[in-house]
Amino acid sequence: MNLRQRQVHLDFHTGPAIPDVGAEFDARAFARTMKQAHVNSVTVFAKCHHGHLYYHTKRPERHPGLPKQLDLLRRQVDALHAEGIRAPIYISVQCDEYAARTHPEWVGLNPDKTHVKWAPDVFHPGWLILDMSSPYQEYLAEQTTEILRAFHPVDGIFFDMCWDQVTVSQWAMDGMERAGLNPEVEADRQKYAHQVTLAYMKRFYRLVKDTNPKATVFFNGRPHSNLHEEHPWQTQVEIEALPTGGWGYLYFPKNVRQARHYGKPTLGMTARFHKSWADFGGYKPHAALHYEICQMLAHGAACSIGDQLHPRGALEPAAYELIGRVYDYAERCEPWTDAAQPVTEIAVLREGVGYHDTPGCALDGVTRMLTQLKHQFDILPARADFARYALVILADEANVDAPLAARLRAFLKRGGKLLLTGQPPATLAKDAGVKSFGPSPFTTTYLRLGATNHVMYERGWRVKPTGGATVLANVVEPYFERSWKHFCSHNQTPYRPDASPYAAAIEKGRIITIPYPIFKAYGTHGNLPYRDLVKQCLDRLLPDPLVKVTGPSTLETTVTRQPQRTIVHLLNFVAERRTP
Repeated sequence: MNLRQRQVHLDFHTGPAIPDVGAEFDARAFARTMKQAHVNSVTVFAKCHHGHLYYHTKRPERHPGLPKQLDLLRRQVDALHAEGIRAPIYISVQCDEYAARTHPEWVGLNPDKTHVKWAPDVFHPGWLILDMSSPYQEYLAEQTTEILRAFHPVDGIFFDMCWDQVTVSQWAMDGMERAGLNPEVEADRQKYAHQVTLAYMKRFYRLVKDTNPKATVFFNGRPHSNLHEEHPWQTQVEIEALPTGGWGYLYFPKNVRQARHYGKPTLGMTARFHKSWADFGGYKPHAALHYEICQMLAHGAACSIGDQLHPRGALEPAAYELIGRVYDYAERCEPWTDAAQPVTEIAVLREGVGYHDTPGCALDGVTRMLTQLKHQFDILPARADFARYALVILADEANVDAPLAARLRAFLKRGGKLLLTGQPPATLAKDAGVKSFGPSPFTTTYLRLGATNHVMYERGWRVKPTGGATVLANVVEPYFERSWKHFCSHNQTPYRPDASPYAAAIEKGRIITIPYPIFKAYGTHGNLPYRDLVKQCLDRLLPDPLVKVTGPSTLETTVTRQPQRTIVHLLNFVAERRTP
């Protein structure tokens, strides 16, 4: 399945206190504006976070400010189709203010029995979060079924706000006990919340597919690290990543490298806003949006730009002038981006974390470092098949159990290369030629690279070479661990004059070990010698990489392939954070 390349996600979360909804809506002008902006798919709203509906229905949750004679969604869909523009439909899942206020018993409960709410307290505006183990799920299924019938055959359904929501409602407590889980245990509450999510994803996926097997189905808000079990219930993977809206500039390139492993089309989603969603009157600079779209194209992903339709129903001309400029460029690139698949030779094995990672984590560091070094890589869970890659990197905290160690040995026998960082795995100690003496007693040590001692801000492990292994870099230790008993100057204790007997990098055969969490260190501290050490190791393991580029570290380089050619993308923008 190929996704439309130039999409708009058109939010329409409209509170019940807003009057004259759709008063300025002109279906023909709406569709023509999209067409002139080079848009070929628009996600339009059936149901918003306020819980209101925007089409003809007898259901009481239809928006009170929407004129009875205006079937807004129908007119949007028909007008877009008339211009050859796809029109998937949006449905809010766990955010529904109407249901929360008419059925407060359906709202999720925290362990202290307060309502789950996206706000610090009851007097702050914010979304109440619904409980999908309550009868609300049936309510949502009734709405979805009506939408699927009214707009049959739908182009697709975009289900939003679909994270695992822990709740201690009576429905959830009963469900946990039936599942053999203990509601008093946080881990069991998390496990049950995940089970509920998986069950409703399967249910609603089938609801859509039974009405139109060709429809797209996507559940937004899922961690991409869960794709190994959830990808059967998604027709594509959309990566919502507004760099200025809390996701940051690393979120998309880090997650697209995880998402594309599962053989589903990928799509990057940013927005035209200066800050984040619903930033009315906020427009990001053209250069920023141009960069974000180019980055998606360079990774073989389709593009989506978020907007929010004004309650009165008129599109903002400035927004579509901006969107049109970048999508005109994207359309002209399509001969080189259509059906282009990323080409990679490095597999980074690192289990993903949550929807938003901790800034400075190992995934941040490895993504930033390998991008700056122009290497072509994917990020895979340890369970994945990495046989086709030339090099595997175990980034900082990969747990190498006996089965994984056996797979890695088989990989090495076939000519593969291996870079180990972080705690040296005991299961590969003999293969790697590494003898470990446990964690360093020093919080801060030094890497001797050439004649210079470079500070290492993260604690490492004391290791020595065995079995004919070679030391590539040495550790220099401080005089003592800084404490209240003895310290020197403002920061870390100075280094001793001579190198310690411990190694900072060891090579044996096709394996190199760096006994430091060097990717976390780079993601957290950005100290360039860490990148230099990894570069030296990669140059030994991959002397002839897929692509060699002379250019600044800001030059992002990716390789994609179409049936008839290979394309190298060179992208050089300097993404700068200018506010706190």
